[in-house]
Amino acid sequence: MSSEAPHPKTVVPSGISDPVELARAELKAALAAIEIKGNLPRRAAEATQRGAVKARAFAQKSPVAAAAAAAGAAAAIGFAIWGAARLIAR
Repeated sequence: MSSEAPHPKTVVPSGISDPVELARAELKAALAAIEIKGNLPRRAAEATQRGAVKARAFAQKSPVAAAAAAAGAAAAIGFAIWGAARLIAR
């Protein structure tokens, strides 16, 4: 193991001269990239967490605007549910 900084899972380390080792490293990086791209629940959870962090920062910075945004979002969701219920009831 080298003393360099660790590479991301999707990067093939440089300096591999053995073709078998290089092929293994490339396969490992490709599989890691596919797993990262294809794992939609994980990506959604990470995006939700980033959004929550941004929302908390916004609420700390301007609580009145955050309360207004929350009320607007609640009203929009309520209106959408009311509209869907009305369509179903017809």
